[in-house]
Amino acid sequence: MNLVMLGPPGAGKGTQAALLAEKLGIPHVASGDLFREALKEQTELGLTAQSYMDRGELVPDEVTIAMVEERLARSDCDGGVILDGFPRTIEQAGALKGLLHDQEKVIDAAIFIDAAEDELVRRLSSRWTCRNCQAIYNVISNPPRVEGRCDICGGELYQRADDVPETVRNRILVYRQQTSPLIDYYRDEGLLVTIKSEGGIERVQQKILEALQIT
Repeated sequence: MNLVMLGPPGAGKGTQAALLAEKLGIPHVASGDLFREALKEQTELGLTAQSYMDRGELVPDEVTIAMVEERLARSDCDGGVILDGFPRTIEQAGALKGLLHDQEKVIDAAIFIDAAEDELVRRLSSRWTCRNCQAIYNVISNPPRVEGRCDICGGELYQRADDVPETVRNRILVYRQQTSPLIDYYRDEGLLVTIKSEGGIERVQQKILEALQIT
C-alpha cells in the first residue's frame, strides 16, 4: 500500500504516519528526514540541496524529487511506503505518480488529517524543542519528565519563534494556500480520504484504519 499523508502543521500527520507504518510494516518516509540524511552523509543530492539553502533559496523540485526517487528505489519500499511532507505541490504530485508508474505502482490513498485552526494553534504553541538533540515535546500531550529539560539528553527546552501563536496562525494560512490545490488534485483523482483530528491519537488512528479498511 502506497500512501500520502497530508495535513496542516499540528494536525498530527507525522505521528499518524509512524503508527500506520508500524501497523502495515512499511517505511515511513518523511521529506525532512531525507534532507537531513542526505546532508549528514554529504551525498551528491545533499550537497546540491545545501548549495541552495546556503544562498537562502528554496531547493528546486527536481532535487527533492530525485531524493524521493532514490529512496523509493530501496528494497524496503517494495511492499509500499507512507510519504510524509511530499508531495507539497501539484508538480511534485505529478512527478510522484510518474515515479510510481515506472515501478508499476500507484498511490492507493491520500490521507488528509484536518483540524480546526484554534486547535492547531493550541497544539503548536504548546510545543517545545531541545536545543541539543532537537527532540520535540508538547506540554499538553507529551510533556518532559522534568520541566524545561529533555528526557533524552537533558538539554534545555526552548520554544521556537515559529511556534509562537501569531506565527503559528500565519504558518497555517500559508499551508492552506499552498496545499489546497494538492487536496483538490487528490480529490479529483478519487484518492482523498479526509480524517478529522479529533478524539486523541488512538481514535484518529482507528478512523484512518477504518477508512482504509485495514483490520
